[in-house]
Amino acid sequence: QVQLVESGGGSVQAGGSLRLSCAASGRTFSMYSMGWFRQAPGKEREVVATINRRSGNAYYPDSMKGRFTISFDDAKNTVYLQMNSLKPDDTAVYYCTYIGTNVWGQGTQVTVSS
Repeated sequence: QVQLVESGGGSVQAGGSLRLSCAASGRTFSMYSMGWFRQAPGKEREVVATINRRSGNAYYPDSMKGRFTISFDDAKNTVYLQMNSLKPDDTAVYYCTYIGTNVWGQGTQVTVSS
C-alpha cells in the first residue's frame, strides 16, 4: 500500500503565502503524474495543479496560473505546492494524489481571510 500525507496548511490573510507538502510512503507510484486538488464546502473537488514526473510538465487552471507552483523531489518522494497571492476563494481542504488512481491523502486545511 501507499500513503500520502499532506501538511503545511493553515490560516493566512489575503495576499499571503503557504507551502504545502505531500510525503509519500510505502509502495509509491513513481511513474504516475501527481497533482493537488481542493474541495471547499458545498463545492466539488477541483484540480489545482498537476505535474508529469517523467517530462516535468506542469498544468494549472487559469485561476491558479502565476500564483501556484507545483514541484517534486523524487529523492524525498514528496510533492510540493507553493501558493502565493492567496485569495479568500482559495479556502478549501487541499489533497494530493497520484493522477488516475484513487489514492489520496487526508487533506490539509487552507483558510484565507479577507
